[in-house]
Amino acid sequence: MATINWMEEVLKRKDEFIKDLQGLLQIKSVLDEENASEDAPLGQGIKDALQYVLDLGEKNGFSSKNVDNLAGHIEIGQGKELIGVLGHVDVVPEGDGWSVDPYSGIVKDGKIYARGSSDDKGPTMAAYYGMKIIKELGLPLSKRVRLIIGTDEESNWRCVDHYFTQEEMPTTGFVPDADFPIIFAEKGIADYDIVQPIHKQDASASYQLVSFQSGRRYNMVPDFAKATIKVQEAPTKLIEDYLGYLKEVKLEGEANIEDGELFFSLIGKSAHGAEPRHGKNAGILLAQYLQKLELDEVGQKYMLTVSAFHNKSRGEVFGIEYEDEDSGELTINVGVMSYSREAGGRIGLNMRYPVTFDIEEGRKKIEETLHSKGLQLENFSDSKPTYVKKDDPLIKTLQKVYEEQTGEKADLLAIGGGTYARALNHGVAFGALFPGREDVMHQKDEYAIVDDLLLATAIYAQAIYELAK
Repeated sequence: MATINWMEEVLKRKDEFIKDLQGLLQIKSVLDEENASEDAPLGQGIKDALQYVLDLGEKNGFSSKNVDNLAGHIEIGQGKELIGVLGHVDVVPEGDGWSVDPYSGIVKDGKIYARGSSDDKGPTMAAYYGMKIIKELGLPLSKRVRLIIGTDEESNWRCVDHYFTQEEMPTTGFVPDADFPIIFAEKGIADYDIVQPIHKQDASASYQLVSFQSGRRYNMVPDFAKATIKVQEAPTKLIEDYLGYLKEVKLEGEANIEDGELFFSLIGKSAHGAEPRHGKNAGILLAQYLQKLELDEVGQKYMLTVSAFHNKSRGEVFGIEYEDEDSGELTINVGVMSYSREAGGRIGLNMRYPVTFDIEEGRKKIEETLHSKGLQLENFSDSKPTYVKKDDPLIKTLQKVYEEQTGEKADLLAIGGGTYARALNHGVAFGALFPGREDVMHQKDEYAIVDDLLLATAIYAQAIYELAK
């Protein structure tokens, strides 16, 4: 068989690729549980995005299957063994401050802008086109290949959990939802809540915390926070002081008073929760200011609990700092904060821990720390680390392909992000963000470089063929 020029095959389909990707990006596939139904268990937008990809596969002659509108797959090839490629079409909320429509898929200056362009609709479409090229070239395969499409990756993984109760587990595979070259190790991920129970309120304090809110997702650094404080007297000096604080931290926000209540807001910088230092946590920064006031005892305790995480994202608050050679440092993101006088306080944390960390011992220390402060630990969930040996045949094959397509060395990486690789019995994360590129996942003006997506498509096409031929 003649040598296949994979990049040449990709470029023949460039316009079609961009058009199909734009169609997917224009679907607002954000989790919408409030409007969920039996037919659309995660919301209509997510169902539409899943069906869009399945319909695309059927139109191009693939076999496809929708698994209860929670997941689905597109398949080519024959044989007993199954190669799995896991992507997802759900996206995090768009957030504020975009310079373009976050669901337009507009292309300018060689970049395609939209929520999901890099995480993970763009890479998923690249993997699909890799399969499409193999099919259109009529290349023989001795194994089956499935592009498995998830719909709840950004939240609770109900998609793959349900899918693998109904469908077989792939023999091996990869996930196009992280970094190139190859991620052989992923940290464990634990989500949990700090809960401050309701206590009798002190109505005599000069300032009484009425409510506090920041964050939408545990795995995002919050970019907005707001608080309401009941005041006893006109707080003109306090408003001026807060505006001075905003200048000091070089962030925007507002303070105003209405009917005896003072309203604060602060705009931070969003980032992926895997590395809190890449963002500016609006909730923590607002709490950092409010904890200096003479708040009521309950409100003051909540502000102190939140602000304790200021510049402390490595487990220092609980005394669980940890690092190993393969997977790096333990990190904690304060992702969701809520307080009301009626419901008490709650703080949602997202913790990424190294592959050799003892999670049970870590949990014990967290509980002990919270108990000593009169706080509670609730809703603890744990996704174990994933790890594939460096000399595994899967890794060797992917290294060969990456180096042939890019001319660069395929170094092995470990990350704090959690990908669908941990949903596989045997799999790794493989692209699609190239080394040295800006990581804009979960940020405003998220984009993917078009040429990078095309190169990723060539890499995926060859990788799928090498694994399944």
